[in-house]
Amino acid sequence: MPNLKNAVKKTKVIATKKQSNNEYKASMRTAIKNVNKAIVENDKEKASDSLKVAIKKIDKATKKGVIHANKGARDKSKLTKKVNVME
Repeated sequence: MPNLKNAVKKTKVIATKKQSNNEYKASMRTAIKNVNKAIVENDKEKASDSLKVAIKKIDKATKKGVIHANKGARDKSKLTKKVNVME
């Protein structure tokens, strides 16, 4: 338990930021799963639409500092390659 007043406030701030970050991560992961699901179903149109949404979510998480920029770029690259390989 924090003893100082600013430490109490800091724990509250950390808790709210953690919740916000987890929401960004969860929506990003869901978007990535939707792309992978469309790829497994071999639905090119659905996959490309889902890819656009996933890229937006990844960029947003990167911009907010939830994930590292290199991880965001790596994830976008992987998904784009998978969708482009589809026939």
